[in-house]
Amino acid sequence: MTIRENLSVIDIDRIIEMAWEDRTTFEAIEMQFGLKQQDVIKLMRKEMKTNSFKLWRKRTKGRSTKHEMLRSDEIDRFKCNRQKTITNNKISKR
Repeated sequence: MTIRENLSVIDIDRIIEMAWEDRTTFEAIEMQFGLKQQDVIKLMRKEMKTNSFKLWRKRTKGRSTKHEMLRSDEIDRFKCNRQKTITNNKISKR
């Protein structure tokens, strides 16, 4: 069974959107969708054009905001406080 078989089109779109966001950690994606970082990378590689995937990997590789353990203690959320409410978010509002 592949990763894609367990996810709806809406879920895949949301994962891609979250993966592109600078503040959203891979741990937040795992908490919502059960995909580890390597699974997200595989999904992005499969769903994106080659050049878009390369651009995304270059952008996220080594970025401290994409990993909870590398983040500053001052950042305690994965969504900008100015960002509008996301309707398809699987985590209830806090």
